[in-house]
Amino acid sequence: MAFNYNAPAELFPSRNRKIASRVKYRRFDRAADAIRFAVEELPEPLLLGAYIEIEENRLGHKDIRALYESESFPLRKSVKQTVDA
Repeated sequence: MAFNYNAPAELFPSRNRKIASRVKYRRFDRAADAIRFAVEELPEPLLLGAYIEIEENRLGHKDIRALYESESFPLRKSVKQTVDA
């Protein structure tokens, strides 16, 4: 089953009290943007407890990373992420 990277998405970062973060709940017009933001912009501890809700389905950090690393991911990845992978 193909994943719809164009569906609207909501990002719920982890609530890790040990990490000062200004990243809060965010809405994205496209799931691909939410996935890229979560992987490229969230500090790793916040990504670990984060989830993205798309069409009433929740995706945890493992699902988020798998979709980002998928060959079907439609957006360009940052150089930093592609070197680390």
